[in-house]
Amino acid sequence: MALFIDTFINKIDKKGRISVPATFRAALAAQSFQGIVAFPSFKYAAIQAASMDWMQGLTERMAQVDLFSDEHDDLTATLFADAKQLAFDGEGRIMLPESLTAHAGISEAAAFVGRGTSFEIWEPAKLEAYKAEARQRALEKGRTLRQGNGGVGNAGGPSTGPGGGA
Repeated sequence: MALFIDTFINKIDKKGRISVPATFRAALAAQSFQGIVAFPSFKYAAIQAASMDWMQGLTERMAQVDLFSDEHDDLTATLFADAKQLAFDGEGRIMLPESLTAHAGISEAAAFVGRGTSFEIWEPAKLEAYKAEARQRALEKGRTLRQGNGGVGNAGGPSTGPGGGA
């Protein structure tokens, strides 16, 4: 499974191409699709991105949601309807569609942010503001990672599981 860590800021060229960080491309090298899948984050003014395998995993998890239910319709519309397959060119660049850059407010440069098994693409100043807020929330709530079970929780409190608000 691809693992994405670190933050990289890359410029968008005059043709609208941007280089995906080399370490991210290396993490994706074993994937069947040589590129990324990207869609508007429904939580932030950012672009959510990952490998095709990660997207396939989302598809498999959708089997746990009742077909034709409102929940299924909402999730598939949010996760798949606006997703774009963005193939690497010979130099490891992608073309970010205008619909995605408009959602994230990206114009001249973009920050690629590792999030473990996926990553996000942000407008750099918005990312710095978000990271400062996230650190403050984590500090105020005493967020910690427990050894052994992989859960996220409050120091001395119950685990809230992955994505538990840290």
